Amino acid sequence: MKSYDKINNLTGWLCAILTTTVYIITADRFTSWWDTGEFIASAYRLQIVHQPGAPLFLIIQNIFSNFALGDVSKVAYWMNIGSAVCSGLTILFLFWTITALTRKVFIPRGETPSTWTVIQMMLAGAIGALAYGFTDTFWYSAVESEVYAMSSLCTAVVFWLILKWERRSEEPDANRWLILIAYIMGLSIGVHLLNLLTIPAIALMVYFKKNQRITWNGTVKSLAIGVTVLALILWGVIQYSIRIAAAFDVFFVNQLGLGFGSGIVFFLLLLVGGIIWGIRYSVMLNKPILNVGLLGLSFICFGYLSYAMIAIRAHADPSLNNNSPDNVYAFLGYLNREQYGKEPLLKGQTFDAQVTEVTPTKTYKKGTRKYEKIDGIPQYNYDNEMLFPRLYSEKHADYYRSYLGLLPNEKPTFSDNLNFFFTYQLGNMYARYFFWNFAGRQNDEQNYGGYSEGNWMSGLKAIDRQVVGGQTDLPESMYANPSRNVYYLLPLLIGVVGLIWHFRKDRRFASIVALLFFFTGAAIVIYLNQTPVQPRERDYAYAGSFYAFSIWIGLGVLGCMDFLSKKFSLKISTITAGLVCLLAAPVLLVSENWDDHDRSGRSLARDMAYNYLTSCEPNAILFTYADNDTFPLWYLQEVEGIRTDVRIVNLSYLQSHWYVRQLSNQVNEAAPVKLSFDTAKLAEGVRDYMPFVDKGIENYVHLDSLLAFLLSDNPTNQVSVQNGRMLSYLPARKIEMAVDKQAVIKHQVVPSNWSDYVVDEMKWDYPQNHVSRAELSLMSIVLMNNWERPIYFTNYTPTNLMAGLDKYIVDEGIVRKLMPIELPERQEGQLMTNVEKLYEHATQNFRWGKYGLLDFVDVDSRRMMENFIYPDVYAQTTQLLKQQGDMERAKAVAVKAVDILPKRAYSLNEALTYTDIVDTLYKTGEIDLANRVVKRNVGFVNDYLDYAESLARDKPEALDARKIRFSLAALEMYNIILEGTNEKELYAQVNDVLTHYREKYISK
Repeated sequence: MKSYDKINNLTGWLCAILTTTVYIITADRFTSWWDTGEFIASAYRLQIVHQPGAPLFLIIQNIFSNFALGDVSKVAYWMNIGSAVCSGLTILFLFWTITALTRKVFIPRGETPSTWTVIQMMLAGAIGALAYGFTDTFWYSAVESEVYAMSSLCTAVVFWLILKWERRSEEPDANRWLILIAYIMGLSIGVHLLNLLTIPAIALMVYFKKNQRITWNGTVKSLAIGVTVLALILWGVIQYSIRIAAAFDVFFVNQLGLGFGSGIVFFLLLLVGGIIWGIRYSVMLNKPILNVGLLGLSFICFGYLSYAMIAIRAHADPSLNNNSPDNVYAFLGYLNREQYGKEPLLKGQTFDAQVTEVTPTKTYKKGTRKYEKIDGIPQYNYDNEMLFPRLYSEKHADYYRSYLGLLPNEKPTFSDNLNFFFTYQLGNMYARYFFWNFAGRQNDEQNYGGYSEGNWMSGLKAIDRQVVGGQTDLPESMYANPSRNVYYLLPLLIGVVGLIWHFRKDRRFASIVALLFFFTGAAIVIYLNQTPVQPRERDYAYAGSFYAFSIWIGLGVLGCMDFLSKKFSLKISTITAGLVCLLAAPVLLVSENWDDHDRSGRSLARDMAYNYLTSCEPNAILFTYADNDTFPLWYLQEVEGIRTDVRIVNLSYLQSHWYVRQLSNQVNEAAPVKLSFDTAKLAEGVRDYMPFVDKGIENYVHLDSLLAFLLSDNPTNQVSVQNGRMLSYLPARKIEMAVDKQAVIKHQVVPSNWSDYVVDEMKWDYPQNHVSRAELSLMSIVLMNNWERPIYFTNYTPTNLMAGLDKYIVDEGIVRKLMPIELPERQEGQLMTNVEKLYEHATQNFRWGKYGLLDFVDVDSRRMMENFIYPDVYAQTTQLLKQQGDMERAKAVAVKAVDILPKRAYSLNEALTYTDIVDTLYKTGEIDLANRVVKRNVGFVNDYLDYAESLARDKPEALDARKIRFSLAALEMYNIILEGTNEKELYAQVNDVLTHYREKYISK
């Protein structure tokens, strides 16, 4: 068996090295979109990320950052390599898991396997492990600095360890494997909670091993124990341990007069003493189960101690200190993700339910000397509730009604509830992701329920015509899309064969893998209870179930070998099945997925952050809004040290008391932000919500007086609400602020040629029915700044979040500057623009990396370019310069706009946006360039209309009238542009296309 072990170890490591190498080659060189910017910045300086935190992940990634050897431009790449290494190790443990499962079938204990048996086992392990390594979801997480790669490694290690325990369970020291599993689980809490979902499978494994006679009753009991242990860790260890410690601290501080933390120390001593006593008791009375349980609890707690990093670093108050969990109640709120709210699970309201009763709750916050009682999150009772609520979000009422076909006033039934669960949550939000990985993927577009974006497909036209339709004469633009990955159902079929083979050969272990598959897939769907129209696809949450299915892909190789062995020799069946499955799973997956998973040339997230920061003048305040206009900026400042003088203020976070307090901190080279009030005025539980109460004030109210009123603690300046509590309120919506013209001129707030347009007073209407900390702080910052520092908003920021100040913002491309001016001939609601800045940024300042040279552009980058860069920077600038008659500079902008176009067209939006740029190219003599863009974009529109016609034949309900109108509008624009040129042949082609489809769709 030593030779088998050597071969098993060597082959596993070869698979790990191969996949790790692929991941390193295709890894992001910088930060990418979404959370990676925050994680990289926080790991580099050991700061606090969003709830519930990932301290162990940050610590390990900090270690990888040291391999950059001081080159800050390489820090992100080395952290991405950290994910690549974790992912490669996941493949290693998956390989060993598959071979361990096959070993139970092929090699009775004590026997030596034959050479061909070993070959079969190695092929099964390699094909299953490599197949998972190159799946869409896992590869995506393997090449970026996110928690999911390390979380997958924890899952893989734990499941492999339970197999190690099972094989050695009769040995005297076998329980050490269970203790190690507990420790890994404790550590995994500091990465992500997904690993805990392996506990029910572990419980079933222990039951099967310890009982010769298996019964349904025993199986159910073991599962109940597993779920109970999962709940005890998830809520007991992780949350209630902190909650109990907090209660002790309140008693010791408020009742006994001791210092903060004394109750926590006492609780820890009590906990440690209790566990030690329990372990000693279990030894003295020879209670092995109790002993293992208490030791396991101890090691889970040891692993969980990685969260000490959060508390320690929060006390240091670093630049990124999300939720500022520097005391026990703030730490508890951090762990509970209180900022994000809770989804109902067992019982809850329907989307059309009305609140019938509000039950207030109380919690505490840390005061100066004692804990102070404040209002907690209230509990609501509703007039329409149901068990297992799936249709609960009032924000998504219209979507629910549309999806379920409900009339405007029709109440949802429990049948509707189950329908949504099975068809949308299980179908769209899980099964679709599952088939992405093992059947094929239509494209990388975000799916909102349509037939042309983000669905699964197989590549087999007969099947795809039923699933998504429109496969007849599929246009080249869609067929050649790199994110169109088709596997012809082959990995899926091999996995199904493996599932069947496993249940036939070893029903017990097949049940354990099935339980892992369920708890890391469908059970997560039930627990998350996600609303529709998520901001991004959520397939990464279900990677554990794809891992479990990949085990069956490996075993499917053996199933195929078994089938062939009935007609052929062992040698022929092994080689044939191994080669076919190798080509049908890992080779097919890597060949299809490489082009859209290769991120080595991408840099747009970093480039956008650079462009945002360089668009700002020195010492500016830049207001951001969401993840993708905030996290890359944090990365660039905290890691690469670029433009650290710019103070970033996230408006979403500004609604939180801790973030308001942090405005007074110096951040790198950026000075504190001045406020007109003591931040205690917006402390936790104070002025969380201030409603508008119409007092009939028709005149404009001075901003300083209004802020003083909002911040007043005088009961006469407050209003009573239902529970008797007094709230500050907004008495008027018309606001004015005096403008210090000398300060405006001194600090060069406006261009010199606009100095005559500076107003004496800014006057605006507040747009919302309430004031939060964000709006109040924003107005206070503007008032106290007195034009000393430039104030900007990203173009990503919705104008309705600007407290009405959008009336005075000036568009400079991807940022909008606050200026106290009113330009002549400005139409109502029209955004003011600084053409000089637009031109300067568009042609000289902005970096776009290799964007126009990439073979594939990811959907997040396309969204940014199509929705914000093309229209706000290039199309707008060419249009404005043409209006001024400045054709030379308009030409320079248009040429630059073509330079950054991707190699292939991706969207109708892009085609329509570029019409003005094309018009500019024709009018400035860039005929060949203009013709190239027209052919590219019109060809794409024509392809789409052909596809839409084919789709409508298969799926009449899929006809998208909005996209049809969009397409015809683009063709109309190109037709008008070409009509005024000498490009008669091209004009005739476009006109023919327009006429054909206008008659087809307009007549209908």
